[in-house]
Amino acid sequence: MKSFSLPIQVRWSDIDQNRHLRHSAYYDYGATTRVACFSQHGLTNLKFEELHIGPILFREEALFKREIKFEDKVTVDLVVTRATPDYSRWSIRHHFYKDDGTLAAIINMDGAWIDMGKRKLAIPNAFIQNVFSDFPRAADFQWTDSTKK
Repeated sequence: MKSFSLPIQVRWSDIDQNRHLRHSAYYDYGATTRVACFSQHGLTNLKFEELHIGPILFREEALFKREIKFEDKVTVDLVVTRATPDYSRWSIRHHFYKDDGTLAAIINMDGAWIDMGKRKLAIPNAFIQNVFSDFPRAADFQWTDSTKK
């Protein structure tokens, strides 16, 4: 897959008292983009239930570059920046672009998988590994060592 992006409709409820996108909406838009990418690749909520596994976040960081206002059209993309060879740990970067191509924000996040029954970190099965291997990778993508904690 070369890229994954999702147009996002800015909602009035996402606007703060300064008439621009509230900080927490950026994280919501990133999550919406991740879930859409997962679902498009077969990692639906139903599939996660069937596999008794789900994604979790360790860290999420936003870098704000330009204001996003209510009338702006926004597209959010997704690229994997790091992963262990078994995809048990991974990092994703989202770029927020305004309709004119202006980079408005970047979200960097680190995640993993949790066994929903044991409530412990898990190594994903071959299905998830294959799906994740098809996600778009950043130009600066790096494999990480799964033995380092």
